[in-house]
Amino acid sequence: METNYVITEQNNYLTKVYGWMAVALSITGIIAYFTYLNSAIFQPLLQNNIFFYGLLIAQFACVAYLSSAVKRMSAKMASLVFILYAVLNGFTFSFIFQLFTGDSIATSVLVTAGTFAVMSVVGYTTKTDLTKIGNFAFMALVGLIILTLTNLFLHNEVIFQFSNYVGVLIFIVLLAHDTQKIKQLNVIGNEGTDENKKEAIMGALTLYLDFINLFQYFINLFGDRKYQ
Repeated sequence: METNYVITEQNNYLTKVYGWMAVALSITGIIAYFTYLNSAIFQPLLQNNIFFYGLLIAQFACVAYLSSAVKRMSAKMASLVFILYAVLNGFTFSFIFQLFTGDSIATSVLVTAGTFAVMSVVGYTTKTDLTKIGNFAFMALVGLIILTLTNLFLHNEVIFQFSNYVGVLIFIVLLAHDTQKIKQLNVIGNEGTDENKKEAIMGALTLYLDFINLFQYFINLFGDRKYQ
């Protein structure tokens, strides 16, 4: 009976995690698409670097604030910050529609979703501790970020393609690792509390970041650009 209770509560928790993630991804996608269609919003993003980089800073601030202060804030505030981040991300993701064809965007979303589903199942069901491989993937991600920033100045196509392939591999590993970690961090016995809701939001944020990063690498590799 106790085992069944633990499994039920854990499944309810993960349902909340994936539910929050799905809501955030939907908000980002909708905002991105309608921003692209609305020239009054999209053109300032396209032409004003201050506006664009201001959005990037605001996104970073949301993630940093949520990650560092989640224990002190209410579940309602945590959910509002998470949704705000998804909205802000939607504005910057509107450039995807400017750069790539609609068919390749849809294909990349489906490929990302399929990969996400498979690796989530792996992370949820495996008995192997993925901590070491997850830590290695995180260190590789730091190196990839440095390489990507360096290539902003070099504009080397070989480095760009290499970075995208490495990025796909890194986030495939991180998806399995993060799913396992989120499952393990669930505190049994606090279902329905503010703490449980905040746990679900933080789990959703982690998987949301994994999803959008994997999507970006996939579309960079296989997306059809409107302009060559």
